[in-house]
Amino acid sequence: MSQPDPVSILVVDDSPDAREMLGEYLAFRGFAVTEATHGAEAVEIARRVKPRIVLMDLSMPGMDGWEATRQLKADPTMKDVIVIAVSAHAFTNERARAEAAGCDAFVVKPF
Repeated sequence: MSQPDPVSILVVDDSPDAREMLGEYLAFRGFAVTEATHGAEAVEIARRVKPRIVLMDLSMPGMDGWEATRQLKADPTMKDVIVIAVSAHAFTNERARAEAAGCDAFVVKPF
């Protein structure tokens, strides 16, 4: 009997340490992990890889996580991807902005 394909997760964070920590943990747990360092790269990789889940840091230079999420959710081929906002800011307005951008859930750093 063959094993099912692992769930694909895209980890997006401008912090190399955060990407490494989360990526290694998820890979150890059996997920197929791809990484992106900023929002524009996340959109490009997501369109190519088609992950099931995106863990999206919100505060990044250049294209931030809010804009990257809006672009992913506006793409008909990506609208069903689960985007989980990841932020060190636990304020209500941050959660509301993430939800308005299309995020499906919100996780506060550190995880």
